[in-house]
Amino acid sequence: MILTNARWQRWMVFTNLALAAAWLAWQWPASPWRAAGGLVAALLLFRAVMGLQFVLMARANRHEPVPRPRPWQVVRAWWAETRWATVVFGWWQPFRAAAISDWLPARADTDAPGPRGVVLLHGFLCNRGFWTPWLPLLRARGHAFVAVTLEPPFGSIDDYAPAIDAAVRRVAEATGRPPVVIGHSMGGLAARAWMRAHQADDRVHRVVTLGTPHRGTWAGRFSRAVNGQQMALDGDWVGALRGSEPPGRSARFVCWYSNCDNIVFPAQVATLPGADNRFVEGVAHVQMAFHPPVVQACLDELSREAF
Repeated sequence: MILTNARWQRWMVFTNLALAAAWLAWQWPASPWRAAGGLVAALLLFRAVMGLQFVLMARANRHEPVPRPRPWQVVRAWWAETRWATVVFGWWQPFRAAAISDWLPARADTDAPGPRGVVLLHGFLCNRGFWTPWLPLLRARGHAFVAVTLEPPFGSIDDYAPAIDAAVRRVAEATGRPPVVIGHSMGGLAARAWMRAHQADDRVHRVVTLGTPHRGTWAGRFSRAVNGQQMALDGDWVGALRGSEPPGRSARFVCWYSNCDNIVFPAQVATLPGADNRFVEGVAHVQMAFHPPVVQACLDELSREAF
């Protein structure tokens, strides 16, 4: 079965390719230069729109207690984000979402726990294909994993709790240990909503969030999707979520945030009071999930017993 997010993203890729082919067929006979220039202009438009996100981010972060990124850091983050977004939304999610299955190996000794497992939760407009490079890496290191696709894609974040609960249960049964839950962007909020719905503190070893809008984000005000509206900056939903959490829950969290996150800003909205909040400099939103030091730190959490 093709996942909902994969289906419409696949349609977008094919539509863009068809439009590009039609443009070339129309313009090439008259002017090859104009034909090629039109394609270049379309690519530049995509990068310009993403560049606007970085301009807004820099403005919103002016009074944040984080180091102000140098212009070259912003440019480098913008360029990295355009490349990662192209791969994630143009290949992995539309065409690779089901290519690598969840891995839940049987334990040789059922009385002894195996290596700690992982539950992976993607963000808004994404699916499990987001984690494509993570899956062979986790398997090579012997860590069982389930990468969840949170559906419906534009539904309430609260409605993702049953799927997360089932994934956590499967990984815990396979390994004999509570798993580490890793959530990018909205995925971190989904993990918190699951913990609220199931009072699941003892069923998870640690929750690692990557660029999660724990207090919402400035851009959330423009969304018309239910889950997008729930991520409005200091909105009702994120406020109620925080108010429902017992003291000490945030101690289970590691929260990564950046001064160049072009989606979740101002920067400190990606932190939680009482959590292990970790700042990474000059890294954009999607890029954060594949930034080698962040990935390595997430892997280190799998062998860390105490929190």
